Amino acid sequence: MAYTNSRNSCIVWLNFVIGLLLSVSPLPQFMEILRPLWLALLLAFWSLIMPHTVGLITAMCLGLAEDILYGTLLGQNALLLTIAIFLMQSLQQRLRMFFMWQQCLMILVIFGLMQLVQFWLSALTGNRQPTLALMLPALISALLWPCISFSLRGLRRRYKFN
Repeated sequence: MAYTNSRNSCIVWLNFVIGLLLSVSPLPQFMEILRPLWLALLLAFWSLIMPHTVGLITAMCLGLAEDILYGTLLGQNALLLTIAIFLMQSLQQRLRMFFMWQQCLMILVIFGLMQLVQFWLSALTGNRQPTLALMLPALISALLWPCISFSLRGLRRRYKFN
């Protein structure tokens, strides 16, 4: 049984590494604003499926890793991901019972709040000119939620996660 749990942990962490790589992979300039919040999507899914394993500490550690990869203010992405996962876990029982379109709306609201906090932080630090186009990644992520959810559920069924 311990082998299964360690294998499951490796698969989940491999998902997070892929999410980090997708978050920093180069895109053309005009598509940069449409980049989904890959790491937040993966964290959201795994925190719904395995809340005892993937939680706030995981979100904070991955957020710090994302801060280092992006070269942003240390703790900015950690705060954003921690807020998002806190909201996901506080709504966990409801989200699991919702239809897929309702889950997409909740993802849009939670990631939209996350992007608004990022909008506020970037306005405070003066790093860039804040625009409301910063909300597009939340919309793209909400539209990708069914694909991510169904594919990771298949992975979960294949490897018999708890």
